Amino acid sequence: MSPESEDDALARTRARVAGASKIVAFTGAGISAESGIPTYRDCDDSLWRRYDPDLFANIDVFMRDSTYYWNFFKDVRYQVISSARPNPGHEALAEMERAGKLSAVITQNIDGLHRAAGSRRVIELHGNTRRISCLACSRTYSMEEVREQLETELPPPCRICGGKLKPDVVFFGEQLPQAALSEAARVLAECDLLLAIGSSLQIYPAAGMPQQAKLGGAGLVIINKTPTPYDDFADELLPHAAGEVLPLLADAVSER
Repeated sequence: MSPESEDDALARTRARVAGASKIVAFTGAGISAESGIPTYRDCDDSLWRRYDPDLFANIDVFMRDSTYYWNFFKDVRYQVISSARPNPGHEALAEMERAGKLSAVITQNIDGLHRAAGSRRVIELHGNTRRISCLACSRTYSMEEVREQLETELPPPCRICGGKLKPDVVFFGEQLPQAALSEAARVLAECDLLLAIGSSLQIYPAAGMPQQAKLGGAGLVIINKTPTPYDDFADELLPHAAGEVLPLLADAVSER
């Protein structure tokens, strides 16, 4: 980071973090990209530039013929997710929670890296691709179990009842889970500082959550390498990688 950033926006943000009592983190694909997980739209190598979301992530197509998704899972998704590890940004948020500063992480990501880093209260707006469930009997499976099954069965049936398996993620055409939305609304209403991290803040309704927190009286800090539609609305902008900035904010907590 440049000396100017350290002297102004970062210093002010560190002071905000040190003085806050109920911080909430709202995270998007940018923090996971630092762990090697491709973003969906932001760059030439993004996922939906290489794979048609209307085939691989549409609920109507999945219910009609899930072979498209399970081929994608077998050849791409499993390897990417299983090899990814939490980065310093994830770890810094878990540290802030352990210190009693961070109330919750609200995430658009489906990779489970916040939990892997040690965060306990994680509100997954779009689900978690590491969990796979039978739509008929609700039996749950791990990614590893289903990946092994795909060597001989495509698409993979439930081994208990033969029903259709589906990853616990929100496909295009599905609504966000109401329980997650309600929990997110509660923590946003109570927070005094929201850190919006690695999100373009363009996909609704999740993208409106930073505004919801700010209108409720919380401070708003946006940590994102590229501009967002809410930059003029934020109290501080830190256009840097999460893994670079968040450890510095966690240090402010420990210094306090």
